[in-house]
Amino acid sequence: MPNFVAMILVTGGTGLVGSHLLWQLVAQGENKIRAIYRTEAKIKAVEALFQWKNEREGTDEFKADFWQIEWLQADVTDIPALTEAFAEITRVYHCAALVSFNPKRFDELQKNNVEGTANIINLCLKHQVEKCCYVSSVAALGDSVKAITEETHWEANKENSVYGISKFASEMEVWRGTQEGLDVVIVNPGVILGEGFYDSGSGTIFKQIANGLKFTVPGATGFVDVVDVVRAMIALMQSDVLNERFILVGHNLAFETVLKKTATALGVKAPSKMLKKWQLDLAWKIDWFLSLFGKRRQLTKSTAKSGYTKTVYEAEKLKTPFPEFEYTPIETTLSRVAKHFNYSQELK
Repeated sequence: MPNFVAMILVTGGTGLVGSHLLWQLVAQGENKIRAIYRTEAKIKAVEALFQWKNEREGTDEFKADFWQIEWLQADVTDIPALTEAFAEITRVYHCAALVSFNPKRFDELQKNNVEGTANIINLCLKHQVEKCCYVSSVAALGDSVKAITEETHWEANKENSVYGISKFASEMEVWRGTQEGLDVVIVNPGVILGEGFYDSGSGTIFKQIANGLKFTVPGATGFVDVVDVVRAMIALMQSDVLNERFILVGHNLAFETVLKKTATALGVKAPSKMLKKWQLDLAWKIDWFLSLFGKRRQLTKSTAKSGYTKTVYEAEKLKTPFPEFEYTPIETTLSRVAKHFNYSQELK
């Protein structure tokens, strides 16, 4: 009988979490990895990240070979291409997602996040995948005046962001998979900080501060290093933990604190003017009005609300299966990402 070798599939391999996950998997010796991508340009960005991390985190004995990964062009909404991607797959990391808080993109979010996740779960079941890790978000846990935990119940209301709604519905597809026999783990990261992507998501923080951002906001939320997210995902997939969710938040911090620490790491002037709640509410209404004339939305009601809401996340559950797990200090994270950001700007 031939030796059976486990093969891993990573969706969203060209995103922030997916690219760092791929590097870590290869670096620790996994040699049967397939990742799906949408455009060649995005693959180039991941290759550049591998080169950067190899130079700074690799060893003389081993560095992660980018071309060891089998790349397949596919989309989570394209079932024929996905079916091909699942050939011989035994484990799946589902990182692919559309991130947007623009209400006008509701249908697009539903198609990519909810329908896309349903497709992944259905194919996991069809191909008898051993285990699937789904990257959700704290946005899928809803709001609470108390510290939010894995047990916090989602409440449907008009204050929920369209992104949060899509991630909650996506989780329902994952839990549906468990009822049909699929073993899963779900991670709910806070705001993920990591190097490599500065035109979207949390990466825009570095670009905005480097360009002279003057304003900060009074809210607070949970932050986590992408390296910690990846470490937790791999540990959970290699463990006996099944059908559980875990909040991944290393630090509950005020936005002002993170912005000022980021400015220090970049070596630029920190934002100093604090926006008030009424100013944020006015700003999103003006932004909405201008969008009626074709302007691209930059601030929505939900993002404005998050700017003045102080949310706390309890992330101790991960300590139960992994008591030695420690999160990276925020200063270490910001310093590392700032170095990469400055390096990336010099290349332009």
